[in-house]
Amino acid sequence: MSSGVLVDSNVLLDLLEEDATWYEWSSRQLQQAADNSLLIINPVIYAEVSIGFTRIEELDEALRPDTFERRPLPWEAAFLAGRCFLRYRKLGGARRSPLPDFFIGAHAAIEGLTLLTRDASRYRTYFPTLSLIAP
Repeated sequence: MSSGVLVDSNVLLDLLEEDATWYEWSSRQLQQAADNSLLIINPVIYAEVSIGFTRIEELDEALRPDTFERRPLPWEAAFLAGRCFLRYRKLGGARRSPLPDFFIGAHAAIEGLTLLTRDASRYRTYFPTLSLIAP
């Protein structure tokens, strides 16, 4: 059992939007993670999910603090995200500012968390030692 599972926004959005392709997988994986670990989100995940809500109270009801522990982004994770982003740019990445995935992956890596995501390719490339729950 890990010290916790950081839940990527794509998994949460699958559930909230009842995604036809991914709802079942995301629901099953989230329940298994909840049965065995603490579920965690950070401000980046919160922000990504927030775009589907008009009121913060609705978002807080969807991401209940008694279900999802809210953790700040560690300074060490911000540094690691920057380093990984630099590597991304050197490998030809087009974006000019760090992608949210770098902050999410770095947070999980720094705190030794498992990451529940259905978009594992970037995490596997830039955080190869990160423990993932992914299809």
